[in-house]
Amino acid sequence: MTLDRYNGALDRAVLVREYGHLLGFNGLVIEASGPDAKIGELCEIDNDAHTQKVSAEVVGFRDGRVLLMPFGHLRGIAAGARVRSLGRTLRIPLARAMVGRVVDAFGEPLDGGPAIAVEGYREVQPAPINPLRRVPLDEPLETGVSAIDGLMPIAKGQRIGVFAGSGVGKSTLLGMMARHVKADVVVVGMIGERGREVGDFLQESLGPEGRRRSVMMVATADQPALVRTHAVHAAHAVAEYFRDMGLDVLLIVDSITRFAMAQREVGLAVGEPPTSRGYPPSVFNLLPQILERGGRVRGGGSISAIYSVLVEGDDMNEPVADHMRAILDGHVVLSRELASRGQLPAIDLLSSVSRLLSRVADARQQELALRVKSIISTYETSRDLVDMGAYQAGTNPALDEAIVLYPRLIDCLRQAPGQSASRAETVDRLEQVLATKSGAAA
Repeated sequence: MTLDRYNGALDRAVLVREYGHLLGFNGLVIEASGPDAKIGELCEIDNDAHTQKVSAEVVGFRDGRVLLMPFGHLRGIAAGARVRSLGRTLRIPLARAMVGRVVDAFGEPLDGGPAIAVEGYREVQPAPINPLRRVPLDEPLETGVSAIDGLMPIAKGQRIGVFAGSGVGKSTLLGMMARHVKADVVVVGMIGERGREVGDFLQESLGPEGRRRSVMMVATADQPALVRTHAVHAAHAVAEYFRDMGLDVLLIVDSITRFAMAQREVGLAVGEPPTSRGYPPSVFNLLPQILERGGRVRGGGSISAIYSVLVEGDDMNEPVADHMRAILDGHVVLSRELASRGQLPAIDLLSSVSRLLSRVADARQQELALRVKSIISTYETSRDLVDMGAYQAGTNPALDEAIVLYPRLIDCLRQAPGQSASRAETVDRLEQVLATKSGAAA
């Protein structure tokens, strides 16, 4: 019996370690002669002059050499440094105690709090979910945002994109949803953000109420590209951990565009050809793999995912935005023009859509949404004519009604970041506005 135990320990022990040596470094990619490793495998780099070991990941091969990308800076590393394979891929430590904490892309605390007692580990890029394990998305998820819950409600497990240019209120809207959503756990992945914005989001957008049930995973813009891409996968792994406990999780990734930019750095550095706007094929291959990790599964909870898409120059048809729109189950478009008018959140209702509206809204709410959008469309189409005073009242009954109801609808949908309204309250208020018809007092 005793010998069996020792024999088992010998079978599990690593008796041979494989090493390689660093040959070159071009700013992003390390070239090494060995070790014999697989794509995605972790390695450690060190030499006598550099006491701090640097972790790296195998990202490719070229002319018999191993290509690695580091997770840290290589200051002090010299040519000939030893490269040792760890024999495993990257995993993220997980624990229920992560809720309420701010962690980095590797699950280590950033908030100055105590170490997190690890309950298990998870691969950051697991195998795809069997489609037959998925459950239909027909249960509504209340976000606390009137314009979304009232006119384009979303379902538990749905994937939504928030499309916006810079400075239009994207982070504020994401903070409102994280603070007011009716979910058990919120996982926020801040990818490629400035360090200042992390603190601002915590204190102003998320607030103490939202932070108590949130896991914040941060990879700032000054970190290596591989760390930023890894943080997106790790945030999904954390969300899957809580989903498998049977909880309803809201996952917010801000922003998926910065993930695509980081992956562009990785892809071009290992020799991928640039395609649309310089993005290599791996970007458009990874996006659907990431987005498919959301949803509801049998025997578990749900992951409702909100991805912010930062559109360059307010171009809603740039490659990443266009690709995301084709995969997502709906999109919320923020308008710079509406933001400049003080209509916050600046949601362009005519350009936004929830593809699951018919599944989570009854006939009454669907009719209401259609009616409100029709009135807004009628007014916006003739806005210039009305603003110039060139429209003669009585010429178009539909426009006469829109002129009266439009400002009341906008007031009903306008919402401060700290305010929250239930779906039923929003629907009732909108119906009261529409009931005024010809402009009688609401």
